[in-house]
Amino acid sequence: MEHLHMLLGGLPQFAWPWLWLAVPLPLLMGLWPLRSGNGPALRVPWEPARLQMASPRRRAPSLRTVLLWLAWLCLCAAAARPQQLGDAVEPPRQARQMMLAVDLSGSMSEDDMQLGGRVVDRLTAAKAVLADFLDRREGDSIGLLVFGQRAYALTPLTRDRASVREQLRDSVVGLAGRETALGDAIALAVKRLREQPEGQRVLILLTDGVNTAGVLDPLKAAELAKAEGVRVHTIAFGGSGGFSLFGLQVPGGEDQIDEDTLTRIANETGGRFFRARDTRELAGIYAELDRLEPVRSAGPALRPRLERYAWPLTAALLLGMLALAWPGRRS
Repeated sequence: MEHLHMLLGGLPQFAWPWLWLAVPLPLLMGLWPLRSGNGPALRVPWEPARLQMASPRRRAPSLRTVLLWLAWLCLCAAAARPQQLGDAVEPPRQARQMMLAVDLSGSMSEDDMQLGGRVVDRLTAAKAVLADFLDRREGDSIGLLVFGQRAYALTPLTRDRASVREQLRDSVVGLAGRETALGDAIALAVKRLREQPEGQRVLILLTDGVNTAGVLDPLKAAELAKAEGVRVHTIAFGGSGGFSLFGLQVPGGEDQIDEDTLTRIANETGGRFFRARDTRELAGIYAELDRLEPVRSAGPALRPRLERYAWPLTAALLLGMLALAWPGRRS
């Protein structure tokens, strides 16, 4: 049954099939009397039966007549709007408009993370996890902003995830200053997301510190995000602090992270707060964000209707020109 449906889908269908009723119109026009009324008549001296016997026999239609009829049939076919189903087209996925905000303050250079069996700084670990997260967000429009003493947008919202990964890879600690402007980062993300469809505006903010710079208080920025319908998921990222000595990690005091403010920002905007102390926990957080902000699968594939009236219309023109040019007797 499916193969039959595909076969029938390839045949032309007519949007206005009722226009085929115009096919006998030339015959009806031929039967219409050219003249009506009681006018003077010609009286013949012989009987009508003899006149009918003397009339010539009906001849077969000429080739010119056949060509004209074929042209008329093609015109009727064109007027009926033949259509054909095109190849299946998959509609775009229902994706998110997502901004990633990454902290580039001085504390992100702390070497307290393990990645691939070696000790790396926090920013390097965050880049590796974020790159894997980007690979799974096919169909999303993603923008990247970084913040330190100020907040800067490195990429606009785009489906080109390769360019986002490239800008993320080239980011370094201190690029935006060595302090932390959480409020300015949230406000900049809201500015970039406010024109996007409602329900799809998402900000994922990763930081390892407290707000120490900027002109906007983080909680005020959260109120702005809530008013614009932007969900903010906050991630507090950082280990136990310390420093590296001859390749060995020496533990130090616990880093100061304002978890209370980050939690309030997430709760105010309908997002979630996460705490990651190592790379494994950070990867688990982004896997959880995949579940919270899913990339919905595309709907059923659609086959567009392609207009094919140009084919019979072209044939009608060619047949009409051929009929006019065909040699024949002239009365």
